[in-house]
Amino acid sequence: MPSIRDVARQAQVSTATASRALRGLPSVTAQTRARVERAAAELDYVIPFNASSLASGRTNSVGIVVPYVSRWFFGTVIAGAEAVLREAGLDLVVYGVPDAAARARFFDRLPVRRRVDAVLVLSLPLTAAEAEALRALRVPVVLVGSTADGIPSVRIDDLAAAAQAVRHLTGLGHRRIGLLGETDPPPHGFTTPGRRRNGYLRALAEAGIEPEPALEAAGGFTAAAGETAMARLLALPSPPTAVFAMSDEMAFGALKTLRRARVGIPAGVSVIGFDDHELAGALDLTTIAQPVTAQGERAALLLLDQLHDRPPATDVVLGTELVRRGSTGPAPAAR
Repeated sequence: MPSIRDVARQAQVSTATASRALRGLPSVTAQTRARVERAAAELDYVIPFNASSLASGRTNSVGIVVPYVSRWFFGTVIAGAEAVLREAGLDLVVYGVPDAAARARFFDRLPVRRRVDAVLVLSLPLTAAEAEALRALRVPVVLVGSTADGIPSVRIDDLAAAAQAVRHLTGLGHRRIGLLGETDPPPHGFTTPGRRRNGYLRALAEAGIEPEPALEAAGGFTAAAGETAMARLLALPSPPTAVFAMSDEMAFGALKTLRRARVGIPAGVSVIGFDDHELAGALDLTTIAQPVTAQGERAALLLLDQLHDRPPATDVVLGTELVRRGSTGPAPAAR
């Protein structure tokens, strides 16, 4: 049976660092945490629980299931949850499921069984079988960014927020508005890209604009893929005068492409993102701000409500806000 030393050796870190990474503690970089989790998954290592936990029936730990530990959004949600749980005397144990195989292995083996007091699931739309498997654990479960019958959740209204972003552009006179989105089908069956695309289409319809499939490009929710997607839109015979990126990281890539092509921002192309990433202000990016840390905090509070036998809210929808900065301006014709 593999030990924490085996995980540390495979991940090329110290035993202490491997332990902190697998417990979800904040004193480990995202890259190191991802490397340790990958090593643990390859070795089928599961964190043991101690004898005192067994005797009390409590582990004083909360498991968090997350698709991409190293991405900014997920790391920020985890940090928000960890702060609340730490204050309550609970540790956070992170279970990464970066691909379909890891996800299937997790729900087949359920390594959280008898090892955590509650489970937090980030952004994974659960199948009926997965939801039932979590209910069968007989511990509190909370979802962030998705919903399932009988399981409390915390989320934002992605459709309404995306529509607000595109209305900002149509209000500035833009008629050719590009979309940096996700591949079809999206990984993990994510529903967020579809809801944000529907918001984009709704705002176009409200403005009497016929959508053009050619103005949509898959940006993969990363800066590198957003850079490539923006280049494809710029290469069109009639490029867009504005772009809505479904995430700020894709918007960062779009800004890089536009600057390299010496296209003025916003004089040539306006760009609006989604998230209000910590770097958005530094890059003067107009964006839709969502309360990322607060989603983790609120989800942790819902778990604590259940652990203390208080009835939790069933579906918490947090608000978003348009943050106007210098990356958006009037359409060329409107000037």
